[in-house]
Amino acid sequence: MGQVSLKGKHLLGLQNVSPEEIKLILEVAKKMKNIVLSDDKKVPLLKGKSIINLFMEPSTRTRSSFELAGKYLGADVINLSPSGSSMGKGESFRDTLLTMSYMGTDAIVMRHSAEGAPLYATKAVDPIIINAGDGAHEHPTQALLDMYSILEKKESLEGLKVVIIGDIMHSRVARSNIYGLTKMGADV
Repeated sequence: MGQVSLKGKHLLGLQNVSPEEIKLILEVAKKMKNIVLSDDKKVPLLKGKSIINLFMEPSTRTRSSFELAGKYLGADVINLSPSGSSMGKGESFRDTLLTMSYMGTDAIVMRHSAEGAPLYATKAVDPIIINAGDGAHEHPTQALLDMYSILEKKESLEGLKVVIIGDIMHSRVARSNIYGLTKMGADV
């Protein structure tokens, strides 16, 4: 098997991400935590890149985490919401995506109330799309954080018995956790 790479790949959910890709993301997350905890949080890994956080639903933790991560890595980051953009005046979702794409955006981190909105975005524009939660579909970045947090206490996800309690039918986080943990060998 060749070298695992995420270069140029969207992150729409964990259902179609391989265990090797999840492992790579978790390994990089460990390095990123060291940067976040250091006295010098600025590294130029994304210098010259532009990221737009497009949050069509309210968010504090997820949006702020993506904004800080982008800035820590040296990217130029802006946040857009319906009330603070032309979407508030009736501009369509597609037109907003196209406008962002025409500005030379490298990545769009998006949260949307409609399941499949990030997938739609990949078909409408060229920037990398990272799903920060779409309706009741998936929230892959939260599930990756959950797996990372478990690995800080456990040596491996493989063989763990994990119980998720709550409204699993409508929880995008639970769904992503089920996909991700199962792929990594946990009994969910």
